[in-house]
Amino acid sequence: MLNRTAIESSSTLAPVVEVSQLSRTVAADGGAALHILEDVSFSIRAGEAVAIVGASGSGKSTLLGLLAGLDTPSSGTVRIRGQDLFALDEDGRAALRGASVGFVFQSFQLLPALTALENVMLPLELAGRHDARQEAEAWLGRVGLSARLGHYPRQLSGGEQQRVAVARAFAPRPALVLADEPTGNLDVATGEAVIELMFSLNAESGTTLMLVTHDTALAARCGRSLRLSAGRLVTG
Repeated sequence: MLNRTAIESSSTLAPVVEVSQLSRTVAADGGAALHILEDVSFSIRAGEAVAIVGASGSGKSTLLGLLAGLDTPSSGTVRIRGQDLFALDEDGRAALRGASVGFVFQSFQLLPALTALENVMLPLELAGRHDARQEAEAWLGRVGLSARLGHYPRQLSGGEQQRVAVARAFAPRPALVLADEPTGNLDVATGEAVIELMFSLNAESGTTLMLVTHDTALAARCGRSLRLSAGRLVTG
């Protein structure tokens, strides 16, 4: 199981993310091996904003899933704040995500039966925060949604839903936020507003930000890019 104290006491000098020789292989039609990721290695420092780029099918989303511990590699390691992700059991990986990782998805992934406030409160409550309501209200205020606390996702525009998702990701103050095409379902102007918000929160909080994107302008905003091609890391 996860040693939460060990995570919280990790050296601030250590990389937030360390990936070493990470590979993911699955059986294709006819039993042939399909190499989705091959021998990928990199490290990410605290507070960096990093884009994961490449053509469709290059392995970007698979890499993000492995970084989150939502999938398991065929070989290699992922360390989050020094903790070997795949040395943990499923409960331990879930605890690590709760303690250290936030998510922003292209499709928002808000719980439809919960209000905007309740969606942001949820990870705080799961972390045992007694001030979950006050903290969630403050974060929704930071993303410009103080007037929408009691609204359900179906009552919000796409941009508003994504701002709720951003608040939910950053509210627990994770070490790492993973974003998978966060502007993919938004119009250009709304997408730009959401990205400005994410970079602002990244700068203010020091949270490390990793973005999967096809948007070259968005990738250029990041401090560096990791480019995948046919499952291999070719730059970064």
